[in-house]
Amino acid sequence: MISIAFESPDQIDVIGLIAELDVYQSGLYPPESHHALDLTSVAAEQVLFVVARDEKGVAIACGAMVLNAEYGEIKRMYVRPANRGQSLAKKMLTVLESAAKKSARHLLKLETGPYQPEALALYAFFGYERCGPFGHYSNDPLSVFMQKIL
Repeated sequence: MISIAFESPDQIDVIGLIAELDVYQSGLYPPESHHALDLTSVAAEQVLFVVARDEKGVAIACGAMVLNAEYGEIKRMYVRPANRGQSLAKKMLTVLESAAKKSARHLLKLETGPYQPEALALYAFFGYERCGPFGHYSNDPLSVFMQKIL
């Protein structure tokens, strides 16, 4: 039985999960195109962080949403390779979108990369459409910007 819940990102097993994501993305993109969010640098009330755990309580997937004034930004979506194919990313994104609605954010944005076809397919499936750079991002050929109006 998989559980999905909002948790703090500063737990040892979750920190390990995020480190795996960083290693994965570092293999795909150069440092200047790696736009990771340091979750400890963002005030806790601005970040909603969701964790999926297996039946033993092991963290196997995560995702975050940063609550900006005008929109929510989806960040740090990751599912361990051994746990892919269980619709965990879909379930976590559904939870994050529901939380966005509850927090009165009706626009969601994200940045991902062109070398992550599974992520691009997930976001397209959920109705996200490509858009231009937003926030602190600049035009980067290794960035794909997407948004969705809820």
